Amino acid sequence: MGHIRSQETVDSALRMSDNGISDRANAEIHGVAIKTIKRWRRVYQELGLPRGTGFQPTPCPQCDGAELDEAAYALLLGWYLGDGSIAKARRGVFTLQIANDARYDDLNREIAETIIRVKPTASPVPRRRPGVVLTEARWKHWPCVFPQHGPGRKHLRKIELVDWQLEIVAKYPERLLRGLFHSDGCRFLNWVSKADGRRYEYLRYMFSNESDDIRKILTDTLDVLGIPWRQPRRNVIAVSRKEGVERLDTFVGPKS
Repeated sequence: MGHIRSQETVDSALRMSDNGISDRANAEIHGVAIKTIKRWRRVYQELGLPRGTGFQPTPCPQCDGAELDEAAYALLLGWYLGDGSIAKARRGVFTLQIANDARYDDLNREIAETIIRVKPTASPVPRRRPGVVLTEARWKHWPCVFPQHGPGRKHLRKIELVDWQLEIVAKYPERLLRGLFHSDGCRFLNWVSKADGRRYEYLRYMFSNESDDIRKILTDTLDVLGIPWRQPRRNVIAVSRKEGVERLDTFVGPKS
């Protein structure tokens, strides 16, 4: 049976259809018409042809001992803790979703690229909403990779890193901080007025999160790197001292 598209493309589209990806999103990802996705699915079902020939499930670092790009994982962990979520889809598959401001094209590309480095067979789907991009990827093993997943909002339940995550963060603390600050943080120019009327300006990093546990993960990691911080409000961590800001600028920097 011949296709204009490669068999690899057909197999990939059928696999995504099996995993619950909508026909519209599936068509956008593979560069075909929606009716083509529907036709492939119908023809393969009617003829009893195998779906996703040669497809092997992506092995899990925890369940199967698969290799994990630890630097990419530390970065994705920061994004997940800040603005990420995991939801159950069909057939035992889970959807990882990372939300980010739609203005920052480079960061949204970085999120998709990081997901692929953690799950090499992933096909991240960017879903645009007013002012935000939701980057999604499906996998049965996202809860294994992010054991912090659970019912309810993260700030209403306990969030702790397990031993193997702590080992990765110890190796790549900068990557974790980059994900955290770019998800729930900002870098901006602050100013104060002196007694003589002069205005003093300085750069500042702030991280805002309702979870005490996630803020502690951030401050513990700052402590490891010797970066001074303070807590101006209950849910806010700030880095204002010049040496701390300069250090963060080397691996976090402004959003783009």
